[in-house]
Amino acid sequence: MKKETVVVALGRNCFGKTLPEQKTAVKQAARAIADLAEERYEVVITHSNGPQIGMLHTAMTEFSRLDPSYSAAPMSVCGALSQGYIGYDLQNAIRTELLDRGIYKPVCTIITQVRVDPFDKAFNNPTKVIGRHMSKEDAEAEIKKGNYVTQEEDGTYRRIYASPKPIDIYEIDAIKALVDAGQIVIACGGGGIPVLQQGTKLVGASAIIEKDATAARLGQMLDADALLFLTIKEKMIINRGTESERVLDHITVDEARSYIDDGQFQAGLDKPKMEAAVEFVSTGTDRRAVITTLENAKAGLAGRNGTIIQ
Repeated sequence: MKKETVVVALGRNCFGKTLPEQKTAVKQAARAIADLAEERYEVVITHSNGPQIGMLHTAMTEFSRLDPSYSAAPMSVCGALSQGYIGYDLQNAIRTELLDRGIYKPVCTIITQVRVDPFDKAFNNPTKVIGRHMSKEDAEAEIKKGNYVTQEEDGTYRRIYASPKPIDIYEIDAIKALVDAGQIVIACGGGGIPVLQQGTKLVGASAIIEKDATAARLGQMLDADALLFLTIKEKMIINRGTESERVLDHITVDEARSYIDDGQFQAGLDKPKMEAAVEFVSTGTDRRAVITTLENAKAGLAGRNGTIIQ
């Protein structure tokens, strides 16, 4: 019997905000992944990098301010750094968990580049707030460079980045080869490193791709059987706080689309997951997407928990 291929999208709750928090949190994520490996799923993992990329961007920017001989790292480089930083902890935690269970299954992390369209409308409407808090003077300097900033509630300013759609994953053949070889693969971390194709060159884009959208694209390109979002919510809820509040168990793609159009899901949180679930399921046959908690990963794939879109 052919093993099912599952793309697992780990939310930021699986990592924490600091190095010690991440070291602890990835152990729990590793247990969930090992549970799936024991069930004989072929697993490909992608993950959030929200706090980590902001930390790296802030650190590199502040370093350049302290020593002007060094330049601030562009967002694409910070994305690459975050993939390595998170992948290192995650792959080692998974490896340890598997070996402790008597399972030998290699785990690897791939630094992954994702192509975006330079004419994507998202570049004119940035939505991702990342990085250090700035003074008004620093913010004005960023604006003069052509960058976008937004004012926070405390009166400080922060950079805001575009979130274009993922088009292609350049390392997809390597990912497929490793999955076919029976490895657990960590790829497209943080939505992938956004790049623009210029002839034979790939040039980093000043953007942050939505992780959930890239998870769906990864699932499509792998022709995966399932897309599993692991977040802090066991199930999605509509009409929250009203008499008609409803917990979503099994729903169809058409129902999911209707709830999205009705504005049932919060932008930047639940909405990207539902949109990605619809995109993945509707572009193949016999596919399913599951949204649930880390603790319910195995039960969710088995259809016993979570919100399941088919």
